[in-house]
Amino acid sequence: MQTTLFSNRILPTTAVHRWLLAGVMLTVLALGWYYPLLGFIVPAAMLAGMLGGMLRGRHVCGNLCPRGSFTDTLFASLGPSRPIPPRLFGMPHRWLMMTGLMGFMLYRLAQNPGSLDHWGLVFWQMCLITTAAAMILGVLFRPRTWCAVCPVGTFAGATGGHKRELAIAESCRSCKLCEKNCPMGHAIAAHKAVGALRNRDCLQCSTCVNICPVSALELRKPDTGTNKIEAFPADKAPSFDKAA
Repeated sequence: MQTTLFSNRILPTTAVHRWLLAGVMLTVLALGWYYPLLGFIVPAAMLAGMLGGMLRGRHVCGNLCPRGSFTDTLFASLGPSRPIPPRLFGMPHRWLMMTGLMGFMLYRLAQNPGSLDHWGLVFWQMCLITTAAAMILGVLFRPRTWCAVCPVGTFAGATGGHKRELAIAESCRSCKLCEKNCPMGHAIAAHKAVGALRNRDCLQCSTCVNICPVSALELRKPDTGTNKIEAFPADKAPSFDKAA
């Protein structure tokens, strides 16, 4: 895969579908107020992320999420490369955020349960609020910071994050080019000794796989010899072996 130098980072040249997905999100934000039914794209994306999460962890987050595609393309030039604060990966407040946002959404939907236009506007509002938060976090830290606290991502990682691992071959040079370009900033090279990064918050975007100069990385089903799944980063953030 070809690469491009962008905002002091080397990013993989994005596939056409990423630009299209980014366009879908921008279309919903720009026109959802006037055409409320566009808002139903939001729960469709959420459902895809949650169902996909149960099957393959955060694969949908890293490859098919409209907001994620927006941060990977159009928004990437605005975000720095500062480390994501480890506390953002803490599970208690992530579950609390998920409960709060979902509860607020259900409350708003219940205010006019018979109106599809009302439902569409509620979904549009939720997309607007969370995208604003994502952009603020992206400017403060790195473009994909919202992914650390996204309710859909939290669910996907908790239910299926153990179904994929990033295998690290002995040929790894520990150059850390993968870490510099990982959207989440995972400490990949530090796991060379155990042969794999097992992290529920890996987006499975393959950025690290494609950028490795010696092809030492591979996304695969986990080694059945160990079931430990680490949180990020391994030496600071809390870990959770099983989905909460």
